[in-house]
Amino acid sequence: MRLRFAGLVLAVGAVLVVSPGMRAQTAPPSGAASAKGVPRTPDGKPDLSGIWYARGRPGDLGYRRFMADDPPLQPEALKLFQYNREGVTDPSESGLDERDPSNFCYPVGATRIYTIPRPVEIRQLPGLTLLLSEWDHTVRRIYTDGREHPDGFPLVWEGHSIGKWDGDTFVVDTTSLRPETWVDAIGTPHSDALHIVERFRRVDRDTLEIDVLFEDPKAYTKPWGGKKVFEWKPDWEILGHANCEDHLQMGKPRASSPY
Repeated sequence: MRLRFAGLVLAVGAVLVVSPGMRAQTAPPSGAASAKGVPRTPDGKPDLSGIWYARGRPGDLGYRRFMADDPPLQPEALKLFQYNREGVTDPSESGLDERDPSNFCYPVGATRIYTIPRPVEIRQLPGLTLLLSEWDHTVRRIYTDGREHPDGFPLVWEGHSIGKWDGDTFVVDTTSLRPETWVDAIGTPHSDALHIVERFRRVDRDTLEIDVLFEDPKAYTKPWGGKKVFEWKPDWEILGHANCEDHLQMGKPRASSPY
């Protein structure tokens, strides 16, 4: 499945690059640009809007994970991590397909999306920033209207996210995440106590950096994390994708239609 998926990604990338009919130029952002070409919104904040794709290749050590070393896991979480990677010796390789929650049609969660070779679109709106992933049409809402995390908020796949600006850095705080997901593509588990802090920074016109910090006393012995770097893809557009389409292509029955 991994070889087929990698081939699909390369093919899609080639079509996006060479096919004029599939191009969709990102609209020019409002406001003046900074010295490094970073566009700004009318209120002077860096404009993060656009389609972004993770720099590197899936075979690189840092592509599917957030740091080169394995995460600092509590004993029970370590057992689950080892189970997810049973027999996998290459640290750059993903966790086992047959133990991957996404292969059971679960959403991938808030941060694993950064370790999958699919583009992500950011839309920066008044009071709300949206992260729209090509993978399974995932929508993540980051509230920027000043609200706090509500008490008793249910556990959900993307969590509850609130964002604010620290200078030119967009800081996102996320809680209330369901524990069934992996935080990355190598099989790192987490509990319902997971707390994520992300720092988005557009360092120049074409480059977005996201620093991610994971805190989870049930699953990790200490906070840990890493950085992901993305490239702006102004000529790309988000394609359709269904989380379980691979299962359909492997010969499982398709839903019937009278049309």
